Amino acid sequence: MGSNGIDHPLRNSENTELFKRMEQTNDDNDVLVPVEFRSSDEPSTASSLQETNKQITSSPSPSRGLDHCITAPVDTRRNLLNSDYYNFMFWRSISEKRTSRHDLKLDRLSEHDKKKLIVELVRIQNDGTVEVDIDKNDSVASELLELRPDEDAYFYVGDNSSGSKKSIPILNIAILVVGTRGDVQPFLAMAKRLQEFGHRVRLATHANFDGFVRSAGVEFYPLGGDPRVLAEYMARNKGLIPSAPGEISIQRKQLKAIIESLLPACMEPDMETGIPFRAQAIIANPPAYGHVHVAEALGVPIHMFFTMPWTPTYEFPHPFARVPQSAAYWLSYIVVDLLIWWGIRGHINDFRKRKLKLPPIAYFSMYHGSISHLPTGYMWSQHLVPKPNDWGPLVDVVGYCFLNNGSNYQPKEEFTQWIQKGTPPIYVGFGSMPLEDPEKTTSIILEALKDTGQRGIIDRGWGDLGNITEASDNFFLLKDCPHDWLFPQCAAVVHHGGAGTTATGLKAGCPTTIVPFFGDQFFWGDRIHEKELGPKPIPVSQLSVENLANAITFMLQPEVKSRAMELARLIENEDGVVAAVDAFHRHLPAELPLPNVSPVEDENRNPVDVFFTQLGKWCCFACGS
Repeated sequence: MGSNGIDHPLRNSENTELFKRMEQTNDDNDVLVPVEFRSSDEPSTASSLQETNKQITSSPSPSRGLDHCITAPVDTRRNLLNSDYYNFMFWRSISEKRTSRHDLKLDRLSEHDKKKLIVELVRIQNDGTVEVDIDKNDSVASELLELRPDEDAYFYVGDNSSGSKKSIPILNIAILVVGTRGDVQPFLAMAKRLQEFGHRVRLATHANFDGFVRSAGVEFYPLGGDPRVLAEYMARNKGLIPSAPGEISIQRKQLKAIIESLLPACMEPDMETGIPFRAQAIIANPPAYGHVHVAEALGVPIHMFFTMPWTPTYEFPHPFARVPQSAAYWLSYIVVDLLIWWGIRGHINDFRKRKLKLPPIAYFSMYHGSISHLPTGYMWSQHLVPKPNDWGPLVDVVGYCFLNNGSNYQPKEEFTQWIQKGTPPIYVGFGSMPLEDPEKTTSIILEALKDTGQRGIIDRGWGDLGNITEASDNFFLLKDCPHDWLFPQCAAVVHHGGAGTTATGLKAGCPTTIVPFFGDQFFWGDRIHEKELGPKPIPVSQLSVENLANAITFMLQPEVKSRAMELARLIENEDGVVAAVDAFHRHLPAELPLPNVSPVEDENRNPVDVFFTQLGKWCCFACGS
């Protein structure tokens, strides 16, 4: 995937058009906050606020008023985590450790110069990815590379690799997830595991998944945004940046709906039972923009989990970027963070000021949109993508988090008979991806199956694939069948490359062809090809009878199947759900604050109650009780 992408008609060399569109995604009353000059011995505003909040809300006795559970010891023999196990972790960003050169050289630039700085470095491709070429402007790249952390930016003590137990308070945990069903499913598996420890867990995601979450026995709260609209937007724009003026209002409406719903998801009573709820810890995926700001307002710890890489590394580029030089891999994460931050900063600053009672954030402070300073768990197998050497102890690769939906699935008799009638079929489905021409895509699939002499299962998905009336012994039209039950019945799978679908196919030992539409789907397609578990990915725009037939022929080679089965055995010996929950427990602060009332709750409380609550905290803090 080189640098020779063809520009979108609206993404020409005049990259200033990109920034015009990005600026339009912000509210008209967006506030640009200047960053004043600070010497190296002056504490940052952020660190000062954090210290003030810590003095008010913390207590030397973290267990006071909280029930406790005992975490299961980490079984080091199973190597669930690709990092050491630590009792206590202390981390601070590089901006808190030394004079921040980007404060002096970047934040103090004019708005025009800030835009120009990135325009000279990046180019938006036709497929929605961001081309980052450091040869185009190495001076700009060197400025941004100043954001790299020093080797001593991470501090940790208390190595506890022997597997002893750690006391953990029973918590109210809000899990905030934005995305499709494949994004929600691994978090639902985590929620069920967390409940086994006694935590009260609320999974907040789109209303479409209400029944899915509740049927698993987990409390549900609706977030704004429609996953179908989000998926269609991403597919049309091939990424995050609006490709036409008409797309801007769609993006703005969806972002605002998501952001506005995050605080109620962490504070409102259960919508069915009316039982009060206030989050004492937050788990979120990065697209739930606003998560870290809600955690800041409530004064609670937050832990990020995601199914694709979002932490800067020199080992591979950001999934949304194309990078000709490996030296710029790390830089690609900073650039994507910047582009996302510039697109949402208006909503975020308005949300912070109006709802969270927090100060706005400076124009160039992309780390407020990044997750690099937060404990993060990645939900994939280290046997497919090992943890990069430059990811510190804040980051874990926990393994795939499977929900195992197929254990109770009962297929229709008609489908069971069809499967048993012949050789294992080829699965073809594109999940939640929209299709511009479902009939043409279906025709391509049927012709490729015919040319290779294979039977096939065609999954309709949200794109209405296989919308035909003709029946055949050579293909079966399917809808809503759990992949963890279905894929073991198949000889190979062809799909869009969603992280969850990819994981399930690999666990089943299926050779895989990925037909990516956008985003991380290209990343997983490349990883599959690198491991020789399938052919090169076929972008949906290049899907043809010839390409698909060649891919099927490649997957049916015995040596490909053998490699897929070997990886499946390795994945079978992992337990990503257990490792993810262990990582969450391990990264909780050594001293959790007492349950406290945040400024966003003070508005609706009796002033006398607020006074005596704060008085009690101050007394406890003063006497050390």
